[in-house]
Amino acid sequence: MTRTLRALVYGDVDLNLIDGSAVWAQSTVQALSRAGCRTRLVLKAPVETGRLTDPLAGLPGVTVVRPYEDHLVPGQGAHPLSPFQASQLLARLDEEEPCDLLVLRGRRLVKQLVGDGHFHGRVWAYLTDIPQSPAQMTEQDRVDLARIANASRHLLCQTEELRCFLEAWVPEACGRAVLCPPAVPEPGVPLPQRDGLHDPVRLVYTGKFAPRWNTLPMTRLPARLAERGIRAELHAVGDKIHKDAAHPGFDIAMAEALRTTAEVVHHGGVPREEAMRIAADCDLGLGWRDSSLDASLELSTKVLEFGSLGLPVVLNRTPAHEALLGTDYPLFVPGDAALADAVDAVTLAVRDAEARQLAADRCAEAARQYTMEAAAARWRAHLDGAFPTAPAAVAGRGRPLRIGVAGHDLKFLTRLLDHFRALPGLDVRVDAWPALARHDPAASRELADWADVVVVEWCGPAAVWYSRHKRRGSRLIVRLHRFELDAGYPRQVDIDAVDRVVCVSPYYARSTRERTGWPASKITTIGNWVDVDQLDRPKAPGARHRLGMIGIAPSRKRLDLGLDVLEALRAQDRRWHLSVKSKPPWEYWWIWNKPEERAHYEAILRRMQTSPLLEGAVVFDQFGPDVPNWLRRVGHVLSTSDDESFHLAPAEGMASGAVPALLPWPGADEIYDRRWIHDTPEAMAESIASLADQDDWRAAGETARGQVREGFSLERVAKDWTELLVSG
Repeated sequence: MTRTLRALVYGDVDLNLIDGSAVWAQSTVQALSRAGCRTRLVLKAPVETGRLTDPLAGLPGVTVVRPYEDHLVPGQGAHPLSPFQASQLLARLDEEEPCDLLVLRGRRLVKQLVGDGHFHGRVWAYLTDIPQSPAQMTEQDRVDLARIANASRHLLCQTEELRCFLEAWVPEACGRAVLCPPAVPEPGVPLPQRDGLHDPVRLVYTGKFAPRWNTLPMTRLPARLAERGIRAELHAVGDKIHKDAAHPGFDIAMAEALRTTAEVVHHGGVPREEAMRIAADCDLGLGWRDSSLDASLELSTKVLEFGSLGLPVVLNRTPAHEALLGTDYPLFVPGDAALADAVDAVTLAVRDAEARQLAADRCAEAARQYTMEAAAARWRAHLDGAFPTAPAAVAGRGRPLRIGVAGHDLKFLTRLLDHFRALPGLDVRVDAWPALARHDPAASRELADWADVVVVEWCGPAAVWYSRHKRRGSRLIVRLHRFELDAGYPRQVDIDAVDRVVCVSPYYARSTRERTGWPASKITTIGNWVDVDQLDRPKAPGARHRLGMIGIAPSRKRLDLGLDVLEALRAQDRRWHLSVKSKPPWEYWWIWNKPEERAHYEAILRRMQTSPLLEGAVVFDQFGPDVPNWLRRVGHVLSTSDDESFHLAPAEGMASGAVPALLPWPGADEIYDRRWIHDTPEAMAESIASLADQDDWRAAGETARGQVREGFSLERVAKDWTELLVSG
């Protein structure tokens, strides 16, 4: 970033009480400050203690807005702001000092602000209070989340699991959901040199006291441990005790246990740094929860905080915790853990120094991924992508450079359009044709008269029209893919009115010159973009033995050759499977109306039903934008087409860490490294099988990832397009 960005931060949280949501507000402001943002934190309720706000006072560029003390909400008294009041206040603060981004937490709050519409496109929504399983997701939930996604610049997801879940159920979240995991501050005190355990052993819990957090059973741990000859005490830090209608009387019992249990030391609510100091002087952290929380897609900050202090932690065995700490982590308790299971885990930690040290090391290693500096680096990356630097060529202009974009299908331009719209000095408008040869001539004429540069996607009827209606002094850029050459549209284009024709591969750039006779000086090559950051996600277990194909229609995509590869692999190892992400061919009327196309797919379906090697080995997944999520399960992406202009699928697979495998369609070796291209399906299968070792497969995937990042990253392709737009 070359300019200082301004952020507003507001959470539907009370900063008087220390819990995960309140700590989120504090750490978000700290990370934004380190990332170079001028940040205003707006409080929901009057703060009676500065435990969370005082550490923010001296941070560069940070202001804490106190609506009550500053009389910004007249007559409100001591009542917390409602979502409606918060929306009105934030809009007023924005009018007084406009913000570049509004970071929000809380679904009701975000829904209110999105409905009011003032911050459209500037919302960065952090949502945890949403359905986190298919059984919980209602149609109304999906509609609400789709509206939020459409109005947001980004959806901030705490974990990869939450991001993937959102993308699967809310297609509008695809491309907008980014990772924003919890941040753990550096310990503010020197860590004690542990030489054995305290006597009595010190267990520690920090946070809210709630039924599903097992905080009441925790108070019984010392007594149960005493039955095994282990002296222990529980240090409990926090002052937020939940009242829960499903557990009547819990709040009273919890308060009584904290006050009267002899082996429980209740420190009350203290600043975050003091809570960490107390924990650092203990022996074992407690993150054991009720099994109903095992399916949560969130990450416990307590595990990370304890880990940063060198503490081993007792916690539930869940897929998320196994991914974080390893399946062999010694202090897991079963998913349906009773008090006795927690006692067993603590006993193991006390009596087995080796297991205790292994657990401490694993927790410390996990915490190192979630430091405050790592959080600031993530924020800087997100902000740099959302707020790119203005091109030097437009910096001195008296008005923005007007960019018009026209075409019937802009799916290959979506993220480039986002980039152009975000660039200072550019003004972007779109003429979206409802069909290949259908448009509103008046709207197109208006765009042609307005724009300094017109970009036409596909060299079809739109390119023909704009070449005949170009305004004198404007520039016209046409992008040609593949089908247009056979359709004959280029012959109708007035090439004298076209300043540049962009092809997506060197092979089709040459074919365009040869088949049209257009001047070579007007034809250039810019490859398709790949959002490498969105696609770079951890692979799911079993991915190494799963092939993937994206798009199988029309027949020239050659699913039949992909089945040849699968059969050759399964003849040696039945673990191999193929996942296909595509619309079925019968959903494309222009394909399904052709008898030869129908015959091709009917033969494939019969083969899948009758081949013993293919039985149960092919999965057809729903077509949709959640490709990054889908690719987590894929270890090898196939490209078996007869011909392609670029073929994005292998590049997307490479960005995900999958190994590409291509047949030699014309021009493939000018886009992809020759090592990934094979002469026959049999050679392709042999190469895939040769990566039998997990490390070899991962190394090949990392090589592929590096190649696509260098050659076709969204950042690089956007830079090439920007230079083309602003030059001349």
